[in-house]
Amino acid sequence: QVQFVESGGGLVQPGGSLRLSCVASGSIFGIYAMGWYRQAPGNQRELVASITNGGSTNYADSGKGRFTISRDNAKNTVYLQMNNLKPEDTAVYYCNGVARTRPWGQGTLVTVSS
Repeated sequence: QVQFVESGGGLVQPGGSLRLSCVASGSIFGIYAMGWYRQAPGNQRELVASITNGGSTNYADSGKGRFTISRDNAKNTVYLQMNNLKPEDTAVYYCNGVARTRPWGQGTLVTVSS
C-alpha cells in the first residue's frame, strides 16, 4: 500500500503563502488523479484540489485563483502552492488518491492567523 507523508504546513499571516509537499512511499504514476484534502476542526474532510496524470487540474471554489496543485511522478510527490491565505484555510491538509483513497497520512497543519 502506498503511504503518504505531508509536510510544509505552519503558521502564516493572512495574505501569506505556503507550499505543501506530499511524498508517497511508492509510485504515484498508477494513481490517475491525486488530490489535496483538508479538514478543519468540526468539519468533514474536503477535496480542495486534484490533478490527473495528464496534468489536468480541478479546484474547489474555496481555492480557485489562490491554490495551485502540481505533481512530479518521478519524485512520487504532489505539491500544493497556496497564496493569499485566509483564516478559513486553517485546517489539516492531506494528500491521497481521488477515485480511491489509500491509508491516510498524518497530514500537515496549516494555521492562518494574525
